Amino acid sequence: MDLFNIVIIGGGPIGIACGLEAQKKGLSYVILEKGPIVNSLFNYPANMQFFSSSERLEIDDIPFISKEAKPKRDEALEYYRRIVTANKLNIHLFEKVLDVQKVADTFQVRTSKGTYEGKNVIVATGFYDIPNLLNVPGEDLEKVAHYYGSPHYYAGQKVAVIGASNSAIDAALECWRKGAEVTLVIRGPEVGQRVKYWVRPDIINRIEEKSIKAYFSSTVKAIHEDSIEISIEKGETQSLPNDFVLALTGYKPNFEFLKMLGIHISEDEKRLPEYNPETMETNVKNLYLAGVICGGMETHKWFIENSRIHAKMIVSDILDKRK
Repeated sequence: MDLFNIVIIGGGPIGIACGLEAQKKGLSYVILEKGPIVNSLFNYPANMQFFSSSERLEIDDIPFISKEAKPKRDEALEYYRRIVTANKLNIHLFEKVLDVQKVADTFQVRTSKGTYEGKNVIVATGFYDIPNLLNVPGEDLEKVAHYYGSPHYYAGQKVAVIGASNSAIDAALECWRKGAEVTLVIRGPEVGQRVKYWVRPDIINRIEEKSIKAYFSSTVKAIHEDSIEISIEKGETQSLPNDFVLALTGYKPNFEFLKMLGIHISEDEKRLPEYNPETMETNVKNLYLAGVICGGMETHKWFIENSRIHAKMIVSDILDKRK
């Protein structure tokens, strides 16, 4: 079994950035990704457009050229794929990490295909794997989805979209434009303030003209085969005819995985993992965090553009320890 300087868990943009930095500095490494290259981006909606401009999504100063200032999903997939292939990064795809054990001064990383040994481990797994559940009766029905791909599937159907974030609003608008009868169920009093600035007026106008029905200050109480029950203002319950439910209420990191690694997690609602912000090293020696996973439940705090620097910080700390 080869001993790597760094085992990187997660082959998203930040995991790739860590691999690039390790390669540049002459450190042996392997990137382990449970799906395809940039798996999370691959599972984004087909027509998704980033909030950030292309230069803010760049890693290692490699230019990202897009047709518009704000690139779309497919352009990002091509950009990161080309980085991986052109730089011949050592990335193992469709290989899920099952267990990590620290033995003496090294880590034993067991995957679905083998075991790797590393002097250091970087966790860059993001937060897109586990949806925030509604925890209501009927959520396990086949008609309910926590991920959204293409609007074509919902054409001509009665679709309830739960949430007020970018993903929910994009889905509502796209499904409506493909002929779905769309109802938005929003827990707060308005459309989320973080919705992309060029999209928010669009959804507000569609709601005002009653093309899309919206229930504010409302929550889902139960989901049935042909209807959905919601609690609206003043505690009143209303039943709506329904074919599909898109529960796009956000996602969260795999906290159980972090705990299994021995990383301390705060007990408050933010559930922040413990790490040194100057080196990104956790309370476990030689175990690092990189990317959006650093934010715990505050998934809106870290993005590619402000966490790509983590790669240089981590590799620099690893090299400093060797001096």
